[in-house]
Amino acid sequence: MRKVVTASLAAAIVGFGALTLTVPSNAATEPQQISGQIIVKFRDSGAAPGLLRQNGLSGGAAIGSTGAHLIKVPAGKESQLIESLSRNPAVEYAEPDQLVTAAVDEPDPDYFPRQYALHNEGQSFTNTNDTVTVAGGKADADVDAVEAWAVTTGKDIKVAVLDTGVATDNDDIAANVDLHANFSTAATGEDNYGHGTHVAGIIAATRDTEGVSGVCPDCSILDGKVLNDAGSGSTSSIVNGINWAVENGAKVINMSLGQRVSSRALEAAVNNAWNKGVVIVAAAGNAGTQAQIYPGAYPNVIAVAATDNNDAKASFSTYGKWVDVAAPGVNVYSTFPKHPFEIGRQNGREMGYDIASGTSMASPVVAGVAALVWSNTPAGTENKAVRTIVQSTADRITGTGTSWEHGRVNACKAVAGDCDQP
Repeated sequence: MRKVVTASLAAAIVGFGALTLTVPSNAATEPQQISGQIIVKFRDSGAAPGLLRQNGLSGGAAIGSTGAHLIKVPAGKESQLIESLSRNPAVEYAEPDQLVTAAVDEPDPDYFPRQYALHNEGQSFTNTNDTVTVAGGKADADVDAVEAWAVTTGKDIKVAVLDTGVATDNDDIAANVDLHANFSTAATGEDNYGHGTHVAGIIAATRDTEGVSGVCPDCSILDGKVLNDAGSGSTSSIVNGINWAVENGAKVINMSLGQRVSSRALEAAVNNAWNKGVVIVAAAGNAGTQAQIYPGAYPNVIAVAATDNNDAKASFSTYGKWVDVAAPGVNVYSTFPKHPFEIGRQNGREMGYDIASGTSMASPVVAGVAALVWSNTPAGTENKAVRTIVQSTADRITGTGTSWEHGRVNACKAVAGDCDQP
């Protein structure tokens, strides 16, 4: 019997909690028209020349097969002549020749100031549609990503995201996806659930002045869809995804998912990936207990608990000495699909960018840090050394040694950066 793996919002199985989102609206603008010409259609074409002469105008070229003509008029007189001609019963209609522009997207707002996980100044912020207010936290309760970027941004490092897929319509993360594969029962590889897009954005969203930034903004993503459009999958789909990631050069595999019962096949796939030199990261779960889930509990996986913007353990986070590290996982900003998706339908969420909570959000933070370390180590470095660096440089916040073995990860310290910047 195949074991079912899920990314459901219910907590223990996958590290994912409450979330909200929205998309920026386009501001209304006054219509513009082409100067010096109007469009006129006459009911009586025979009366047209005389009527135009009465208004100091002459005939104009036909517009397609509409029966209308493009009439040249004095600049600035367009509205006056349209009004005058429209009152004449020989005229069917007179209207402006409107300015038409290419349908380009409005730039996404810059949400980086709300990304306390990367740079925490104690700021308070809201979710995208202002329905949730996050109280200010403790300054520097973050992973010091900005300071780490002065050393490396992770160029050429591949991180596999085994999840519900990565949306192809949010360029903030889609542009950084190198490869897609679908191992789920879903008809397509598109992310119609929303979870995978959020996770991938935390790792590698583009660093610019729009949207959000990932922990490892120049990393590339291998998008392995192993959970279907309802957020569930099977052990076999996860195993296939792990093997695919290894074959395609992943240096890090993130799995923000889990199952309560261990699987020999799943553990074998994890061990194979580890033996091939991959660092594997997984969510510890959202049960709020010490119960182990898999693959997080396997020895060759970095299991990740969630903290908030005060460096306190998230109330929902699974914990215990079997958990390796912690990372921000409460109200974490990231990408979402820009098309309707299941989490949005179920929970009244919108599209684009917004906050989400869960160890599902904490795990990709650690995956991003591991990828930064990979990019900052010499050729020939082993995955064991990368894992050791990630764990040994973590900040030993409250909960270290009890709720998790090491501390809350610190990207700057992991890449030996200047971590004392204000």
